[in-house]
Amino acid sequence: MAVSCVSTAPVVMAFLLFLSAILSTGSCGGQVPLVLWSSEGHPVPRQTPPPAGHVVSAAELDSYLSSVLAATPRYTLLFLQDELSVDDFTVFGGVFGNKEDSVFPHLESALKASSSPLVLPALSWGGSSAVLPLLQQHLGTPPLYLDPPSLTQLRLNASVAALLVIPLPYKAGSGPESSRDALSGNDAVIGQVLEIMKAQAVPYTAIYTAFKPSRQVAEDLSEGVQSVGRSLLQAPAGTLAPLQYSVNGTACILLWAESLEVSVFNKTWQTYDLAPETFSTSLNVTNPNVTLANSTCGATQAESRLVLNYANVLGFRKFSLTFTMSRRFYPVSAREWFTLDAVELEYDGQTAFFNGSRDLNAPAEYSYHCASVTSFSHALLVPFDPTESGQWRLSFTDFQIQGFSVAGPRFSYASDCASFFTPGIWMGLLVTLLMLLILTYGLHMITQLRTMDRFDDPKGPAISVPLNE
Repeated sequence: MAVSCVSTAPVVMAFLLFLSAILSTGSCGGQVPLVLWSSEGHPVPRQTPPPAGHVVSAAELDSYLSSVLAATPRYTLLFLQDELSVDDFTVFGGVFGNKEDSVFPHLESALKASSSPLVLPALSWGGSSAVLPLLQQHLGTPPLYLDPPSLTQLRLNASVAALLVIPLPYKAGSGPESSRDALSGNDAVIGQVLEIMKAQAVPYTAIYTAFKPSRQVAEDLSEGVQSVGRSLLQAPAGTLAPLQYSVNGTACILLWAESLEVSVFNKTWQTYDLAPETFSTSLNVTNPNVTLANSTCGATQAESRLVLNYANVLGFRKFSLTFTMSRRFYPVSAREWFTLDAVELEYDGQTAFFNGSRDLNAPAEYSYHCASVTSFSHALLVPFDPTESGQWRLSFTDFQIQGFSVAGPRFSYASDCASFFTPGIWMGLLVTLLMLLILTYGLHMITQLRTMDRFDDPKGPAISVPLNE
C-alpha cells in the first residue's frame, strides 16, 4: 500500500471531526504543550526556547516549524490527542528518563535519544488548531490517518515526504488513576509506532500535541496526588550532572553547560553539540562517549587542564576539546584569581587555538558562570591564528567551570560574567536622577517666591506710581 494511494474520504471525515472539536470549545484561552523530536542520528536544529510563561501563537509556531522541517527528515508523525496539558507531564511524568515512575517511558526514551528536541510548553489553543494545516503547507502532502496495525502494512519510502497522523483519542477519566491509565495507553501507542519506524529503518520527525487543553488535571491536583514527579518538559540538560575530573577519588575540576557547540566551515557551517556526549544523568557515572585522558590538576598546582576526548565528531576520527586554566595571586585585590586562559581544539592531528579574554576570570575559591561564551559574537574566546582558527566556531550556552578549590561534586558560589550595572539598571538610574533634578529645581523655585510688602489701602491715600514720559 503506497502512501500516495490514499482515499480522501477518511481525510475529509477526520477534518470535520477536527473542526467540530475546535468549534465546540467556545474559547481560545487555554494552552496545550507541543513536543517535537526526530529519530536518532538526525539532530533537530537548535531553536531559541520561548521565555517562561510566553504563549506561542500560530505565527510563531509557523516560524519554528519552517526552521525545523527544513533540516529534519520529511517523514513526519503527528500524534494528535484529544486533550493534553503541561500539568499532565508534571503530575504523571516522573523524573526525566525514569521509566519506573513515569507513564511516558516511550516518549521520554525518544526525547533522550533525540538531539535538542523542541519543547513548547504553552501553545495557544488557536495555534494548536493550526498545527495540521501548517504541516500540510510545509510538507506539501495531505495527511494520512493511521493506527499501528495499519502502519505495519505500509511500504514506507523515506525519500518521499509524508504526513502520518496517529489519533490518540483517550481522554482523562474521572480520577487520577483513570487519567494515568489513559495517558499510559497513549504512550504505548507512541511506542508501537516508533518501533515500527525503527524496524523499517525510516528516519522521521515526530510531533506530540492535542486539540485542546485538559481540564481534568486541575481536578486531579485538587484531590491530592501523593507522588508528584518532576516535569517531563524540563530541559534535558537540566537533569544532567556536572562533569567532574578526579584525582585519587577527589574531584578537582567541574564542568557543566547546556550546550557545547563546535562548528566547522566546509562550504557551509556544520554544527555539532558535544553536551549529550559529555554529561551523564548521575554524578558517579561518566558518559562513555568522552574520556578525560591527559587532564591534570592538583591542590597546589597553579594550572589545571581539562581534556575532553571524543571519537567521530564532524567526520574527524579523533577530536579533543581542552580547557586551560591558571591561578595567580594579585596584590591589588589581595586574593588569588583563576582565569580560563585558552580553549584548544585538536582534530586528527591539527589544532585550533582560542585565547580567553580578560572577562573569563573569577576568584580562585569560586566557579565561573556565563550564559553565553562564544568565539564569534561578543566573543569571549579570541582565535589565536585567524587563518587556522577562522574555520572553527565555539558556542557554549549556560557555561560553568571550576578548576580550583573544588570541595565535592557541587560547584562553589558562581562569579557570573554579567555585570551588575546592566543597561536596564543604567536607564533606571538616569531617569531617577533626571526626576530628582526636576524636583530639586521645582522646590528651589517655590522657595524663591516672595509676598508683596505694600498693599493698596482704600481708606488712605492711593499709591502713586510715577511714569516716565
